[in-house]
Amino acid sequence: MLVFAIIAVFIAGLMIGRTPEYLGKKIGPKEMKLAGIYFLITSAMMLLLTAVAVSTKQGQAGPLNSGAHGYTEILYAFSSAAGNNGSAFGGLTANTSFYDTAMGVSMLICRFVPIVAIMALAGALAGKMKVPASAGTLPTDSPLFAGFLVGVVIIVAGLTFFPALALGPIAEHFLVHAHILS
Repeated sequence: MLVFAIIAVFIAGLMIGRTPEYLGKKIGPKEMKLAGIYFLITSAMMLLLTAVAVSTKQGQAGPLNSGAHGYTEILYAFSSAAGNNGSAFGGLTANTSFYDTAMGVSMLICRFVPIVAIMALAGALAGKMKVPASAGTLPTDSPLFAGFLVGVVIIVAGLTFFPALALGPIAEHFLVHAHILS
């Protein structure tokens, strides 16, 4: 949530034309790059490895179902691996060298890269001098900022995951309902 708060402060700062500040520290390009790495690495790995799995022969051999449900099985497996759980649908044969290796790489990268990024972000903020609040400082303890933060979370998460969900679970939902109605 801290990373989302920093992103929200940065976006709000751009909207009002002021240098973004959070907890008395100015948020600069370095902090935004680290926040971006922290936020994007998990979804990027999940989507990249799902794309590799659906486009290679070894990856296509795993799901027992074809079409949207097979894609959903693969997407769930890599989502779970990126979240460090490592579970899969019962219809995915994930006990192959391809899936074992790919899911292990996903777990490794999605665990340690965000840790390094958040530690670097904390170090960058700790090294900055605290600036006094001014008339142009956006208060981060107001209902307005809380609503803005919720909006940023919904928009950023939606833009990150909706395309993948539209190809798998959402498409599968509509296919199942179309089949029932026919």
